[in-house]
Amino acid sequence: MPELKLFRHITSAEQGLYLLLPFEMPEDAAQLDLRYTYQSYTREPIATAEGQFSGTRRANIVDIGLIAPDGSQVGASGSSRSEIMISETNATPGYQAHALTPGTWQIILGAYVIAPEGVDVSVSLEITPKIPRWLCGDLHVHTLASDGRLPLDHLAEHARIHGLDFIAVTDHNQAVKRASFPKVEGLTIIPGQEWTHYNGHSNFLGLEQPYKGSFISNSPEETQAIFEEAHRNGALISINHPYEESFSFRYDLDTLAFDLIEVWNGPMRPTNLEAIARWDAMLKAGRRQIAVCGSDYHSDTFFQRLASPCIYVLADSPAESDILKAVKAGRSYLAFSPTKLQVLLDVEGRTYGSSLAWRANMKASLKGTNLEKGDVIRLVTAEGTQDVFTAPAKGDFELSLPVTAPGYWRLEVWRTFFGFLPPMPAIITNPIWFDLTR
Repeated sequence: MPELKLFRHITSAEQGLYLLLPFEMPEDAAQLDLRYTYQSYTREPIATAEGQFSGTRRANIVDIGLIAPDGSQVGASGSSRSEIMISETNATPGYQAHALTPGTWQIILGAYVIAPEGVDVSVSLEITPKIPRWLCGDLHVHTLASDGRLPLDHLAEHARIHGLDFIAVTDHNQAVKRASFPKVEGLTIIPGQEWTHYNGHSNFLGLEQPYKGSFISNSPEETQAIFEEAHRNGALISINHPYEESFSFRYDLDTLAFDLIEVWNGPMRPTNLEAIARWDAMLKAGRRQIAVCGSDYHSDTFFQRLASPCIYVLADSPAESDILKAVKAGRSYLAFSPTKLQVLLDVEGRTYGSSLAWRANMKASLKGTNLEKGDVIRLVTAEGTQDVFTAPAKGDFELSLPVTAPGYWRLEVWRTFFGFLPPMPAIITNPIWFDLTR
């Protein structure tokens, strides 16, 4: 976006007042950079016995601050800062990270000291738009707040070392408050909790307090009430490891309010394969269910690793709201770990999670990058599954395919990780849906 220039002349009569300078924040803004300048010092000749001397004097002091469209103060830094940055995930000290909501924002100009002739204040605004990008994260991790082995600050550093862009903190029946989140450059921490019951586990994402009172439920009706309350409050709800032998999900999925189903929990194993198969059966039955994954990380063991698996989301920005929006929409794929391996479907500029009107002669573009020798790309549709490519060597692959019928398309990459084991999924994508129009 072009740089926006604002100007305000402050008169000496306005000294001691707080003045507001409005500007419009556009849609889909990711970051605001503000700079302001004014003549703060003047030079004055001073006669001395030895000759002429030029001295400086503080003639003007103009403080600055920022107000959001809802009237809330985003920050105020007096006259100590001439440059300010605001985004949903970060901010200059003295300011709060804040969603750049569209509408009228107000710059506070505090006329603390003003010269008799007044002063000109120039403000430059640079607004960076949101640009969709693939971000990698783990939606299911535990800390010392429940049965994890690491405090949150150590876990956050661990996540960055693993190359993650975000994590969701999902301690059992415990909500970790945003105020306790550490600041780790490049990492978005999402609040959540794993509602943990003898009859099933579920992640409630995006809220510090998704429901009032305790987690306790002694009937299906009480469970339904908790889920409905959390959903009304804006929580993104995931059914966790639904077919795990020791802690499967025993409630009726047709009656509960939820958004996501965790089909891949921890290392790939038979219960995950069963969850994937049952999810695909939902898709074939016409249920547009979004799949997610999570490492269920507690500590590093031979069996368990952070971000194994992880989820890649096509988010408009690294902000929590944009990440969760992408997760909910299914603009995502699940991977065995943070990896350069990628498979993408593109149909008329749209990808996973999209719904398009099907028509004859529709084409889909398939692109695989950083395949290993022997990797198999599978296309899963409403009609069945077919292997479309087997990598003869390490490299990339592109293919154009006709979309021959309405329904859904999704991709899987199967890889032989160990020679003594059969191939297992390395990537599973969410679908693109093709609707039959009348």
